[in-house]
Amino acid sequence: METTEAREARGAEAQRLPAPPPSPAEAPAASQTPAAPRARPRLVFRTQLAHGSPTGKIEGFTNVRELYAKIAEAFGIAPTEILFCTLNSHKVDMQKLLGGQIGLEDFIFAHVRGETKEVEVTKTEDALGLTITDNGAGYAFIKRIKEGSIINRIEAVCVGDSIEAINDHSIVGCRHYEVAKMLRELPKSQPFTLRLVQPKRAFDMIGQRSRSSKYPMEAKVSSGRETLRLRSGGAATVEEVPSEFEEEASRRVDDLLESYMGIRDPELASTMVETSKKTVSVQEFARHLDSVLGEFAFPDEFVVEVWAAIGEAREACG
Repeated sequence: METTEAREARGAEAQRLPAPPPSPAEAPAASQTPAAPRARPRLVFRTQLAHGSPTGKIEGFTNVRELYAKIAEAFGIAPTEILFCTLNSHKVDMQKLLGGQIGLEDFIFAHVRGETKEVEVTKTEDALGLTITDNGAGYAFIKRIKEGSIINRIEAVCVGDSIEAINDHSIVGCRHYEVAKMLRELPKSQPFTLRLVQPKRAFDMIGQRSRSSKYPMEAKVSSGRETLRLRSGGAATVEEVPSEFEEEASRRVDDLLESYMGIRDPELASTMVETSKKTVSVQEFARHLDSVLGEFAFPDEFVVEVWAAIGEAREACG
């Protein structure tokens, strides 16, 4: 018979022996859980004032207004001083205009208010020859001037000029499509006044008018495989660079926006292309556009043309 002392000694020995490894079926669930995804690094962008400044660093913005506020803070200026930004070029280059996406390695140049000027224009034709865009923070400005047009004959008006007022009526805070509509509705043969603000320029930019009438495409400047997409509502997201189809479709839609409305807006065009991917018919596409972009009040014939252009881009890109 085993004594009490022997049983206690045997139990103590058992406690000192290592426990056998658990079988796969008995392994705790935690050991089978995949590792948590690695946190993304902080997104820090370099920036300068386009007419010349030290280099600043900015981070923590989710839309254009916040971006301007960060740049203004870095240089000790008011956010309302910033007219627009270009990527990787300090010049007034509309092919490098900051839109809804920034490449993770892009360098941001902020163009600030320069001189104010007033010009008198007589509308002798239905179209002035202007393409309008806006900076997403309250300023509409001239993105393109058509050669041979009314505005083309007025030397004082340049690409990059912000339109501050029409006939002393301030349009600060208006979207680009609203400004384009106001200009289209002005009566013919009656002079009107434009108050413009030109961006402050570096020495090597003085004398440039930057009025190329046709670009091969609206370039999206990106030096990396991922971009930071800024949204008018909601947080910014890091996304893969758009596919060939998305770029081609957005370019075609942007061309249609200029033809129908006198505006160019790569971000708006991209939103329309994204909306099309969620629909299977032009009728469904029209309903979705109305729900997300109803303030534009796109005419039916324009929506049909956009749907067709997106389809053509899909076929062209295979």
